Amino acid sequence: MNKLYTETFYFSDNGHIPNNSLPLVLYRRSLEGRIDSCIKLFKQNKWSNSWENGVFPYHHYHSNTHEVLGVISGSASITFGGENGESVKVEKGDVVVIPAGVGHKKEQSSADFKVVGAYPNGMSHDLKTGEAEERPEVIENIQNVPLPSTDPLQGQNGHLVVLWSDLN
Repeated sequence: MNKLYTETFYFSDNGHIPNNSLPLVLYRRSLEGRIDSCIKLFKQNKWSNSWENGVFPYHHYHSNTHEVLGVISGSASITFGGENGESVKVEKGDVVVIPAGVGHKKEQSSADFKVVGAYPNGMSHDLKTGEAEERPEVIENIQNVPLPSTDPLQGQNGHLVVLWSDLN
């Protein structure tokens, strides 16, 4: 695989969305824009339980697993980190790895915006929205999510594995 162009984003707990000390990693123009190719690549790198659709238009996060989103078509502005987070434009070919607990919300998108999502080792994900009653359980869940053993694009010794291992 050619050199990947990455960006990292850090988000602190904002009182509603817990976020994570691990950075969100965005790989720019790193994916062929085909659903079957994306699913196959993620699966061979042990990121599965895949789905295809868009991103919810409300702040949400997963407390029990990390998530990868591969943009298959179109473009969107997604706010990461919850209210007052960072709005990031993603487009066809981009891949975003979202640590457990990091909020994400689609703000706007092109009509053809579509992503493939997947989870390390095929984990099933929960869906949390930052409600106060979620708080004690989700903090514990996030702390117990293991680091992925593989990068969804580069496998066992990929950028994500090295970066997150060095920070943990």
